[in-house]
Amino acid sequence: MQLIKLETKIAAPPERCFLLSLSIDLHVESTAQTNERAIAGVTNGLIGPGERVTWQGRHFGLMLTHETLITKYDRPHYFQDVMTRGTFRSFEHDHYFEAMTDGNTLMRDELRFAAPFGPIGWLAETLLLRRYLAGFLAERNRAIQRIAEGPFAIWSPLIQNG
Repeated sequence: MQLIKLETKIAAPPERCFLLSLSIDLHVESTAQTNERAIAGVTNGLIGPGERVTWQGRHFGLMLTHETLITKYDRPHYFQDVMTRGTFRSFEHDHYFEAMTDGNTLMRDELRFAAPFGPIGWLAETLLLRRYLAGFLAERNRAIQRIAEGPFAIWSPLIQNG
């Protein structure tokens, strides 16, 4: 099992960052490099507690599918998504949003994952997947930051149902 921790400081309130992190449309936009799209469950707008989305995208040259369930939800402080079907043996992502004294938000990610195939999977986790997933999350966080810090007209349509 691997653990990736990321922190991103965003010049926007926690509520906005929280909702943007639940935006299916923002996720699709931020993962254009993998051609990721929502193919089942909640396929646009905001995903909420107890809801599922099935993602399909190209990773390592393969078209992979990953079904996620929002298992924990404490708006606007925290939510967790867990893989219910997909390539990984396990995949659990905690999202934290903390108000800072300067009016900004500290967005923290903790991603725990394990690859299948025993020792071979552990090698893949260590040598390849950890770096790849950290980069994937960092890119997504930069997109959330860019949009959250942007003008109302940019971020508002992405969270209008929130």
